[in-house]
Amino acid sequence: MMPQFRILLLALLLIASSAIAQDTIFYANAANSELVGKRIYILDDSKNNISLSEAFHSDNYIKSKAEAPSLEVKPTPFWVKLVVANKTSLNTLSLNLGYPTIDSVRFYTALPDGGFDSIITGEFVPYYLRPTRHQDYIFRLMVPPGEARTFLFKVSASEPIQLPVTIGSFKAIAEDIFTRDLLFGMYAGIILVMLLYNLFLFFTVRDRSYLYYVGYILFTGLTQACLQGYAARFLYPQSFFLANAMVVWVPALSGIFAIVFINHFLQVRTFTPVLYRVLSGFLIMYCGILALSLTGNYLLCTGIMQLVVTLLAVVVYIIAVKITLKGYRPAKIFLLAWTIFIAAVVVFVLRNFGAVPYNGFSYYAMQIGSAIEVVLLSFALADKINLFRMEKEESQKHAMEALKENEHIVRGQNVMLEKKVNERTHELRLSNDGLNKAMEELKDAEAQLVESEKMASLGQLTAGIAHEINNPINFVTSNVKPLNRDVKMLLEAMDVMERIIIEKSPENHKVILNYKAEIDYDYLKEEIEQLLSGISDGASRTAEIVKGLRIFSRLDEDDLKKADINEGMDSTLIITNNMLNNQIKVIKHYGNLPLIECYPGKLNQVFLNMISNGIYAVRKKYGEKEGGELHITTGTETDCVFISIADNGTGMDESTKKRLFEPFFTTKDVGEGTGLGLSIAYNTINKHSGQVLIESQLGLGSKFTIKLPLVQK
Repeated sequence: MMPQFRILLLALLLIASSAIAQDTIFYANAANSELVGKRIYILDDSKNNISLSEAFHSDNYIKSKAEAPSLEVKPTPFWVKLVVANKTSLNTLSLNLGYPTIDSVRFYTALPDGGFDSIITGEFVPYYLRPTRHQDYIFRLMVPPGEARTFLFKVSASEPIQLPVTIGSFKAIAEDIFTRDLLFGMYAGIILVMLLYNLFLFFTVRDRSYLYYVGYILFTGLTQACLQGYAARFLYPQSFFLANAMVVWVPALSGIFAIVFINHFLQVRTFTPVLYRVLSGFLIMYCGILALSLTGNYLLCTGIMQLVVTLLAVVVYIIAVKITLKGYRPAKIFLLAWTIFIAAVVVFVLRNFGAVPYNGFSYYAMQIGSAIEVVLLSFALADKINLFRMEKEESQKHAMEALKENEHIVRGQNVMLEKKVNERTHELRLSNDGLNKAMEELKDAEAQLVESEKMASLGQLTAGIAHEINNPINFVTSNVKPLNRDVKMLLEAMDVMERIIIEKSPENHKVILNYKAEIDYDYLKEEIEQLLSGISDGASRTAEIVKGLRIFSRLDEDDLKKADINEGMDSTLIITNNMLNNQIKVIKHYGNLPLIECYPGKLNQVFLNMISNGIYAVRKKYGEKEGGELHITTGTETDCVFISIADNGTGMDESTKKRLFEPFFTTKDVGEGTGLGLSIAYNTINKHSGQVLIESQLGLGSKFTIKLPLVQK
């Protein structure tokens, strides 16, 4: 015992010293989430040989200086360590690692006994196996109020890694994610509208610039979807290969379509032949990157593509400036769009290097820039077509002006309509969500009310039956003893009469003996005694059952009163006696309990539900064979009593335990249960300011422990 205690003490001291050595993240405002990048520590596992224990105790961590630190692109992993102190009343916090393209994330929680809980996720894990089906990596932080815990996670990826680590309540994290999803949905809507709009124009005017631009819009939007994790989440949630490959393929195809579109739209071959050949070289480079990606070396492809994209951005900017200076009007809008896009890219890069604060603007800079670029290039493309037609169809000048004005009106109406549709859709979605939630709550309340009414009616019926049976049973019970006494007196009188007759007339002695033998007098005396004893025992047993029914039937009581928990449990066992069928052994360990303030009838219903479930689990395991046991234990603690109901039935897995008290959730076959019993029991325990604890192992059995305060506050 002493060595085990010393080991536990040493582990606790190590955890405490590790927590003191780190900057503790104090989370106090449950309404908001916090970006904690500057309070985490990073360890470079450059040889990929650091164990979990070594990582936990290592002194080589480097404190992050950025709100969302960027890690070096390399094939080996990094360890991240943080200490979180819970200053709220919540039992569980949440951590969101909002960077979906990380290949592998191994999250570890340091436990008080020196062990670790671990969760493995990352881009290589299909969505249906993740703890949370979202592209972000969300983890539950089991930090009791007023305590601190140490957490580690190990990350690796074939692309650049950034660590925007956010801590908050589950509600705050969910609100952040919902906002981000909503904004990306708006961005996707803009991309989709522009894509369909330009595709429609292509089929109308048959100008290939629109077709190339549609391809550029498509892959620009998909690039953002890949970087934000939405592509993997909705398009290929079970493919780790596509999740890695698309981060290379989609940007490469976006670059190819951009080059083809720029060549055709700005007429680069006509205005700058030399730079046209340079763009052709970039086209070959992108094709080479696509070919190289087929080898699976995405890390190398990503590094090459970052260099190519940087050089291409500079070259395209030079081309746009040169052609603009030559007076080509579409190039002006293109230059404006490209400038905005490059500015957004610069903000994005500076944010990754920590030069720009990690905030909403810097996070959405790429999306904002690409959306504005797409819209402006659509205007530029439309302007180019209008200019081309004006040059070729001078005779239809007025008609073209009217068409342009009409097009402008339609575009404005489309933008306005899209805005109105988005606003109305958002309002309808919120309203629909509220109605659905209200409907579910109403169904739950209605079902529980029906169940409660059934139990109340059952209680009234049981009470009535108990009352009606009680009077005749009392009559029988009270008359058994006088009847037994009278019979004994009659038998004694007959013996006296027999002696008197024999004394006065000895010749009648033989007649009396013959008559006694004929009617088996001795057996009749013994049988009368047995019958009277049976009547007495049956009446007592019936009175006991009636008493149990009266105690159990107090389901409609709405006032708190002092009650004996042991007495209520015994009355419940009387009700369930026929379910035991003399095959399930009930072992009772009752403590000496004080009377507690409660709703006795409602607690009897709780006991009935839990005992019935225990009997069901035992029968599921043993069938008609013996061996099943129910252990019922009661006792007292400092300011409460506890009731333990344990069985050796089938037990439960973790997923069943988590949903056990949900309304309508049941593991029973159809027709054997409604799934409301434990939900009502849970609400009843909450009404008593109590708590219920569950211990269960699949195949070994389950144990429910109810704790109730002695006095209700």
